[in-house]
Amino acid sequence: MNAQRDVTLGYVYASLGAALFATKAIFIKLAYQEVADAALMLALRMAFSLPFFLVAGFIVLRARRRDGVALPSARVLAGATASGFLGYYLSSILDLEGLTYITAQLERLVLFTYPVLVMLLGAAFFGGKLTWRGLGAGAVSYLGLAVVLREGLSGGGREVWIGTGLVFGCAVIFALYQLLAKKYITLLGASLFTAIALTASSVASLIHFAVVKGGFDLSASPRFLFLVACTAIFATVLPSFLINWGMARIGPQSTSMVSAASPLLTIYLAVVLLGERFTMVDAFGAALIIGGVLYYGVMDMRAKAA
Repeated sequence: MNAQRDVTLGYVYASLGAALFATKAIFIKLAYQEVADAALMLALRMAFSLPFFLVAGFIVLRARRRDGVALPSARVLAGATASGFLGYYLSSILDLEGLTYITAQLERLVLFTYPVLVMLLGAAFFGGKLTWRGLGAGAVSYLGLAVVLREGLSGGGREVWIGTGLVFGCAVIFALYQLLAKKYITLLGASLFTAIALTASSVASLIHFAVVKGGFDLSASPRFLFLVACTAIFATVLPSFLINWGMARIGPQSTSMVSAASPLLTIYLAVVLLGERFTMVDAFGAALIIGGVLYYGVMDMRAKAA
């Protein structure tokens, strides 16, 4: 009974996290209407987020000490820190830079192909197995991405290629993060892992800003600061914990599958709030991407159940 409850909670957490993550590109594109500065956006986003992660880490560590649980080893802490650096700093800066070139819709659809990358990288480096059905699902997803890209190139040209390349790099790194993070989530627990990983990425983001800008001048307009605060709380802090709580219960592949509806929410918000164009060709490409990832997720779950 407890096992079934954990699985149910895992799907609830992953669904809520995916829905909140879907708003990230919308907040960022709205903020970019003020100033399209990826380094400033990332630094402020993580500066707003950092206190939440520090408090969460303090609470968890105090509870572990009270219960007599040993503190994590230096090796485990280093692994969690490295995972956070990859998943929430390096991937984030590529994503934010990519959003200066492409629409929120295209960004979300490119990112959404990362479950296929989880499959491919898992087989290449983590002992995972490839199946013909998995490869077929991946091919369908990337066919859909090609359709969407072809439509986007008609209006964006070189900028679409640059932005898509940056966001695809983000997807590759985030897929690697998901494969690495599972081990440390199991060892540390989802809450402590999230606090450590996101604290590390916050510090790295602030250092990045200082190096690029030559100082810590984080001044910005009130509207920009408000939108970054929304990005930090609703599209970073809350979904980070929710996704990792979900992944701890149902694993990275199932977590990836649960997020299948999130591109639809991003597309809807992008059309309504940002006025982005969405054509029938875009709809066909998006359907192929989402359908391919969903099919792969269902097959993966069935294989595990068997």
